[in-house]
Order: sequence, then structure tokens, then C-alpha cells
Amino acid sequence: MSLVEQQQKALRKGTLPSATTYVGEVVYIYAFDVAYDMSRQPVRELLGQPVAQFEVDASKRSPRQLFFYRPQMVRLPPVERIGPHGPVRIERAVKLLPVGAISITVRVPFAVGNIEDLVVYHDLEFSNGLLNDEVERLAEEIRAELALFFVRPVRQLEEAEAYTVFYLAAPSRNEDRTTTKSEEWLALHRRQIAALLTQEPEIGRLSKQEAEESTGRYLSYYDNDLAVIDWDAALIVDEPKNFDQTLYVLELANLQLAELEAYDRILDDALERSYRDLGEQPLRRRSRVLRELREIRIDMARLSDELSNITKFFGDWHLARLYECVSARFHLADWHRTIDEKLKTLDDLYQLLQHDRINRWMLILETTIVLLFIVDLVLLVLGLERS
Repeated sequence: MSLVEQQQKALRKGTLPSATTYVGEVVYIYAFDVAYDMSRQPVRELLGQPVAQFEVDASKRSPRQLFFYRPQMVRLPPVERIGPHGPVRIERAVKLLPVGAISITVRVPFAVGNIEDLVVYHDLEFSNGLLNDEVERLAEEIRAELALFFVRPVRQLEEAEAYTVFYLAAPSRNEDRTTTKSEEWLALHRRQIAALLTQEPEIGRLSKQEAEESTGRYLSYYDNDLAVIDWDAALIVDEPKNFDQTLYVLELANLQLAELEAYDRILDDALERSYRDLGEQPLRRRSRVLRELREIRIDMARLSDELSNITKFFGDWHLARLYECVSARFHLADWHRTIDEKLKTLDDLYQLLQHDRINRWMLILETTIVLLFIVDLVLLVLGLERS
């Protein structure tokens, strides 16, 4: 049993040595856009492990009518690594989503004496290499094995949208081993938490404004839980049984961001291609551009609807508030607005081409009518001359 596992076990028994104050795990979330879409056929096995539906329990006591999107999920066998504070046993899980995306989570346990000791877990490096490189190789393996399930897979994987979650097991403890309310604990350790979230090893260099900004978005449901949300990382203090549901909301928001970025790239390529084709191609090729624009408009509308459906939390007020907080940090509303504006530009371009097409057909019809009228007059004149 590793030192970290021994300390986690001691925490549960209440016999944790005074030298260790914080025990928990760092969860690394990686979202990859792997295809335009994914077939609805269930995946039975992935990387030699059985695939099941993900389950989440909303245990916060509030009125609710539960509805959670449940992706397919597989837990991979744990692996041993040498981390910043010695040997650790890491857990990996993969979620498959029908929007053509996968989410990989890696959980690394820790036991440290100070919050600032966790800064080294950003851009984590094991004795055998960077965690990011290991996850990218895993994503490539998954993409290769699921190739038959993907619809229009990407040519190559873009860089993952990554997010780091630092989880501390509640209750929060002071230096004298007494417990404190989470919001009071946040006020006492605001600068250290800000340094952790911003990956700043020198706490004294952070300004008060930056410390307040980095820790300004936080939520607390009970006295002993806390969620501090920043752009690149989050700090969660909670009971172990409640952590998974919070992590799931963060994971979905991170995946939404990755998909919105992918949609934005698709729209940029479509607009650039359309402008180029319209400027260089003859009129007879415009029908192809019109067909492509029509398909993209339909695809984007469907994908946007599916992306919205994976973040429904009917009735669970706390998770809804958490999602709103994360969404604000990720600027998801701004991404949606940018994509909507580009879709509007595509729509205007489509309408312009459609009107141009209709006008050309009207011109052809009018020309045909005139020609028929002339032919009719010619035939009439020829008939009178013969008579």
C-alpha cells in the first residue's frame, strides 16, 4: 500500500498524522472531439473492458424531478505511477457521447501538508513522462477501436480541452486540527487557493485583486462543502459520496466547450470555403455551394440541440447553479453567441444564393416565354404568306 493510500485510510479512521493536513485526489478531465457523430448502436466493450451506462446520484436535499443524461462509460484497470510525492495508483475512466466526443478522466490521489504543495500537480509529470502525452495516446487507441461507430471521424485529433479538479475530502481542517465551516476556511486560505488555481508557485506575487477574482465564483450547499471554480482549474471540498455528481457537471461543461470549439472550426472552414467558391467558381457550380450550406445549417441545428440535451438537470437546483457558475467561467454563452452569429451569416449567404437561383430560373422562364412567343409569331407569319 502506497503512502497516499495509507494516509487516506487513516483519514477515514480519524488517525491522520498532524503533519498531513489535506488528503484527496486530483482529477484531470480531457475532452476530445473525435467525429461528427456517433452511431446509436451501444458499445459492448472498449480496450478489453465492459461498457455500461453511467449512473449519477443527486444527493443534495432539494425538490427535484431527476433527469440526467447518461453516456456510455468504461472504467480502465488502475495503473501504478511515480508522482510528485511518491508512488500512486491512478484510476482512469472513459465516457462516450453521441455528439462524437469522448471524455477521459484520470484520478491521482494525494496527501500533502499545505495547499501550495498541490501546485506541482498542474501539467503533471510522472517518472515515465507527461500525463498529457499518456492521455493523448489513450485517446488515439480509443479512436482506432471505435472507428466503426463514428460518423465522419476527424482526420486527426485536435489538442484536448483539459480541466483540472482538486478534490479535498471534507471536513476542512485548520492547522490546529480543528474543523471549520467551508466559507470561513475559504476566507482564511483565499490567497493559497488562488495560487493553486492559477498555477502560481510564489503566493506572495499574486495581487489581492487576482486572488479575489480567481476565487470569486464559489458555491456552498452545506457548511462543510465548497466548490471554487476558475477558468483552468477548480477546487472541490466535499464528502466522497457527493463528489462524483459535482465532477460530472464539470466534465459536461468541459465537453461542451470542446464541442463548441469544434463547431466553431467547422463553421470557419465552411464560410471560408463558401466565399472562395462563390468568388472563383462559375455560376453553374453555385448549386453545389448551396447544397453544402443547406447541409451545414441542418447539421449545426441538430448538433446544437444534442449538445444542449446533455446538460439538463431538471429540479436539482444545486447542480443547476454549479453548471451556471462553470458556464460563466468557460464563457459558454459567448461561444454560443459567436456560433449563432456565424450560422446567421451562413443563413444570409444561403438566402442570397437561393434568391439568386430563383432569379436565374425566373429569367430562364421569362426568356423561354419570349422565345415561344416569337416562334409563335414566326409560325403565324409563315402561315399567312403560304395562304
